[in-house]
Amino acid sequence: MSDYRAERRRDAAAAARQRRQDAAAAEELRAARQREADERAARLREQQRAEAEQRRQDKVRLRAERAARRAETLTAGRVYRTGTLGLVGSSAAASLPAQILHFGAIHPLLLPVPLAIEGAAWVMAAGVAYADERGLPGWVRWLLRALVATCAAFAAAINWSYGRHLEGLSDADATVAGAGLAAVSLLGPLVFEIRQWVSTLSAATGDEQQAERRRHARRRRRDHRKVAQLADRLVSAAPFGTLDAEEAWARAWEIVHGAAEPGMTPDLHRRAVRSTTALAAARRPTAAELRERITAGLRAQEWVLPTGGDVVPIRRASPQVANQMPPTSGTPKKAPKKRPAPPRRRKGDTPRYSTAARTAAAETARRTTVTAMVGSAR
Repeated sequence: MSDYRAERRRDAAAAARQRRQDAAAAEELRAARQREADERAARLREQQRAEAEQRRQDKVRLRAERAARRAETLTAGRVYRTGTLGLVGSSAAASLPAQILHFGAIHPLLLPVPLAIEGAAWVMAAGVAYADERGLPGWVRWLLRALVATCAAFAAAINWSYGRHLEGLSDADATVAGAGLAAVSLLGPLVFEIRQWVSTLSAATGDEQQAERRRHARRRRRDHRKVAQLADRLVSAAPFGTLDAEEAWARAWEIVHGAAEPGMTPDLHRRAVRSTTALAAARRPTAAELRERITAGLRAQEWVLPTGGDVVPIRRASPQVANQMPPTSGTPKKAPKKRPAPPRRRKGDTPRYSTAARTAAAETARRTTVTAMVGSAR
């Protein structure tokens, strides 16, 4: 009976232990599923946050790009160029109808004449811009401008005559109409020429270094005509592209003036030697100045130079040359077998030179330097 009860107690304990294990496993499974759900939710929130940040950055980038395009489009230069072309088109559109009606009334075969007149004016105006771009001679540009002015003036005269004879208008209105048609005929070419003039000045102003180089070349040729002529002959005598202009200038300068350095002449070399000699002589002190310097140095020191030849101290001070080894005391001992290390110099172990000695040494060094400079200048 007792065994049966013990067996039942063991079974009950085992069942309870199994229930606890099942509950722990279920709780662990639930916690794992909850963690996975939390991780998925966190990843989803992070993804949504990243997408929102990307959308915000895209909006900022697009806004910046639109602002850059707008700023590039609305620059003063672009507005000026675009406005000029629009004004030129409006001028041509206002000028052509009157000319077409005028020549068409005379004869239908004259209808292409207005197009030829306006086309000639605008082709010549484009030719001025091309001549500026290619750097053609000035007379070419002025010839094209004269042709533009001729065509525009002829078209303006036709429009003036047509406007003055319009039917149904008073004399004042007819005069205003004729003046307006003549003005629009001249306005287009005039505005286009002003635009080209402004563009040329802007290009010339932007290249300051090139303009300065041209001004320097003109000044050099004006100041040194002989050298410039000889350099041109050297360049023309050499094969094309083999002799540089600066190298030719250096050779011409050496031939004309005999100096390898451009800018120097024999007269300038002589002046340089005289100036160097005068400077060396000015720096060399006289006997009175040298005597005064040495005397001033001796007054402030502890030494005098008697006629006997030896330096006699006025006050008791250390000599100029001091022994670097301490004095021995007593009977000298037998020298050790091992050779001792040599003494080391230390800061302050020797008294400083006196003012008189420093003055004399400086004067000697200065005299040597001045002599060397004069010898090299000669």
